[in-house]
Amino acid sequence: MPSTLPTAESLQGRPVPRVSFKARSDDQWRDISTDELFKGKTVVVFALPGAFTPTCSSTHLPRYNELAPTLRANGVDDIVCIAVNDAFVMNQWKTGQDAGNITLIPDGNGDFTEGMGMLVDKRDLGFGKRSWRYAMLVKDGIIDKIFIEPQRDGDPFEVSDADTMLSYINPNAKIPEPVVMFSRPGCPHCARAKAALEDNGIVFTDISEDQKITTSVLRGLTGRLSWPQVFVGGKLIGGADEVLAWVASSREA
Repeated sequence: MPSTLPTAESLQGRPVPRVSFKARSDDQWRDISTDELFKGKTVVVFALPGAFTPTCSSTHLPRYNELAPTLRANGVDDIVCIAVNDAFVMNQWKTGQDAGNITLIPDGNGDFTEGMGMLVDKRDLGFGKRSWRYAMLVKDGIIDKIFIEPQRDGDPFEVSDADTMLSYINPNAKIPEPVVMFSRPGCPHCARAKAALEDNGIVFTDISEDQKITTSVLRGLTGRLSWPQVFVGGKLIGGADEVLAWVASSREA
């Protein structure tokens, strides 16, 4: 069980701790101040126990990355992930994650986390001091809203998720379904489908044919042999013509 954590009510309306983070990019050390991260901006912050840990890697970080465009469309300037890990660990973790929309910040000494009152003892797991899991909306350096996970044993993950944060910012925000395209290099129909999605600002994941994604795999998944095949929210839309029709109907809806 963690030591007593601050309440949300005691933190909301307060400024974030003023610290300097030791980051590393292009093989050079760089200090990042809290002013640089928060001054004059609306920022979503989510903090987690550590890079490479299961919930953080499988759910917490990926969902914030997925919803980042929607959060930005609703007034958020940046989405920041903070963990009590050093810069090398955070950089390596980002390399292996789908996290291009997230700013990962190493709080290696735990200064920010301690200033938040969220530094907890996880020596029973061999972790030493780590961050409790929470998420907050920070406006010009002031904590507007914070969601702190329930104080109990283990690693609860109930309120600091991306969907809860988005619902607070805009309860009526429309969450786009994930779009996935199976494409083939040099395929003109694939190019047409990609252009239709890109021209309409639709975020999608392109899975190109290689040694593992073959025509046999495509047929096994879709029942079709032709490229591309596009899925939206787990539903097969089809090839280029069907994608153009789906885009047109989405604009009219």
